[in-house]
Amino acid sequence: MFEFIEGIPEPWRQQVELLIAPLAWIPRLQHAMWDFLFAPGPLWLVAVKIIFLVFPAMLAVAAIWCTQLSLYTLPFRSGRAHFIPTMMLTWWDAVRAVWLYWVGMFRFVGVAIGWGVAFGTFVAKLLLEVIRQIALMPFTMTGRMTQSYFTPGVPWIAFVMLIFWCALEAAIFTYTLMPTATELLADLVGGESTARFMGPVLYCFLLLLIMGSFACIQALMDAVRKREWKFIVQMVAVELSVMFFEVMFLYRELIDAMTPWIVQTTGVKMGLTLTLSLSAFGWIGVRGMTWFLFGQYGTPPMLAFISRKPMVEDAAPRPADAVPAPAWWRQPAAELKQELEWLHAKSEELVDYLVLPVLQLAAAALNFGMVLVASRQVFSLPFKDRNQITETWQILKALHTQAPPRKPATL
Repeated sequence: MFEFIEGIPEPWRQQVELLIAPLAWIPRLQHAMWDFLFAPGPLWLVAVKIIFLVFPAMLAVAAIWCTQLSLYTLPFRSGRAHFIPTMMLTWWDAVRAVWLYWVGMFRFVGVAIGWGVAFGTFVAKLLLEVIRQIALMPFTMTGRMTQSYFTPGVPWIAFVMLIFWCALEAAIFTYTLMPTATELLADLVGGESTARFMGPVLYCFLLLLIMGSFACIQALMDAVRKREWKFIVQMVAVELSVMFFEVMFLYRELIDAMTPWIVQTTGVKMGLTLTLSLSAFGWIGVRGMTWFLFGQYGTPPMLAFISRKPMVEDAAPRPADAVPAPAWWRQPAAELKQELEWLHAKSEELVDYLVLPVLQLAAAALNFGMVLVASRQVFSLPFKDRNQITETWQILKALHTQAPPRKPATL
């Protein structure tokens, strides 16, 4: 500004100084405000100045420039009686906007600190709950296992015991039949190179055979329960065949392996009839004990698993109007959805707390410019929420609507 005055010729310098006197002090004020706001100092002090004083200072500079420039338009402006009160009320709106800006900043900082504390508390509670759940997991799993055990459903214990017994019996008979099967294979093939493959094959064969034995007993029990006499006769014949095969080739070998101990203990010589009788009684005793202990409960799940068919109890069918239990993930998903909705709502409020104070100052500065140019304000301050901020095209439409009509040109 001073350099501009020094470049003017001396005769006109006093008139120019008098003309720009209303504006000459504004640059000095801006420089002083700049030095004060951005002076070096502690970080917290600089942050406080930037947050609470920079935007009000910018509004003050804009208001002063518009007010001082409007002095040059007073001699030529129509409606001066309306213009001066409008400018004064605009200053009032600016002061109120600054005050609301400070209040809004304090509220934003307080709400942000409160939300930070609440979020930290939530994270701490969540971590404590996770630790508690981990600590109580053994007791919770035990309770759930006990509840599921006493609730009607798939008898997993019987199913596992049946599979374990079949595997154990197959292992015992594989051990007892291994010498006979190896010798028979060596005689058929003519060498001993294939003997090492005999064990796994024999074990798988015996495992399927024993599981089939339990399946035959289950089929016989189902036929007896349904009183299908023709099918009962067929299953009795099949069961006798199964018994004969297992007694002759499995249990007889087991009794033969135990013969020296029986002879030494009892002193009775073992003949073929006595061996077969002990084998038959052994098969009936083992099958009976295992069947009544867990076989009758574990065989239906085994057959259902093999056939890929659901287990349906005829005595207790499922009611038609039974409501299926909701999936385990629905409740956590619903809670997550509620948390996201709450977060979105609170984020909108936080945006209002942060944006509205700044927009108050910007709207006040724009009001000063519009009063200088059009002698009217654009925004009605203060803003309660973001919905009160008028769109730009609506502002332009309102300005064109309220513009005074032009006088027709005369020739």
